Amino acid sequence: MYAVMRSEWAKLRTIRSTALALALTFVISVGLAWTSGFSVRNAYTSGNADLVRPDFDPVYSGFVGLLYGQLSLVVFGVLLVGTEFGSGTIRMTLAAVPQRSRLFAGKVAAGMGAALVVSVPTAFISWPANQAGLGPYGAAMSDPGVARAVAGAAVYLMLVCALAIGVATVVRSSALALGILIPLFYVVEPILGRIPLTEALARYLPGQAGAQVMTVGPLKNGALQPGQGLLVLVAWTAAALVAGYLSLRHRDV
Repeated sequence: MYAVMRSEWAKLRTIRSTALALALTFVISVGLAWTSGFSVRNAYTSGNADLVRPDFDPVYSGFVGLLYGQLSLVVFGVLLVGTEFGSGTIRMTLAAVPQRSRLFAGKVAAGMGAALVVSVPTAFISWPANQAGLGPYGAAMSDPGVARAVAGAAVYLMLVCALAIGVATVVRSSALALGILIPLFYVVEPILGRIPLTEALARYLPGQAGAQVMTVGPLKNGALQPGQGLLVLVAWTAAALVAGYLSLRHRDV
């Protein structure tokens, strides 16, 4: 197992696209976090407070950049698997590691390890960056529940990456996996969450459920508790990984 993980780590270091995706996760998250915070502060100081949402939450605002930066981590998780299927090098990988369970476990471990290295600094730097942009209108890390929410954001990013690995293993195509995940997170979930008839369903989709771990304070009616939302995302991720494992084990490549 250790040898498989080392091999997967070596691949990560040699494939430029995966390294770039990891770097962009941090850059996009921190950059958008500060920019969004500064925009809100500018609205308040320039007398345009009406441009700010009435329910503006400075704590959750700190994760706005991260929720867009996660796109790069989704791309990373997809490319980690999809690149080999697309190029056909998965056959050589299986020749070197014929035990498919070990291979899949090694890929998941390497991917989540890389996601951990990026997710922790991304969460713990992007949130303060947003508060720096907000200035006197921001919150403090010492405020109740904030540290838990920031740590939860790092866990959220790791789980989203693992979810992407599972989906990409099932569909065996980077383009198809991204064609499923990007619309799900950025189109389907927001739309369903705004339609009264589907709002309750949207709460249990991976993005919206997982994002609850970043909430602090009173929740909207019917919203999942932070712990409940995290468990829902864990369930989605586990289902994707199990499906990916079964697909790799029982289907020809």
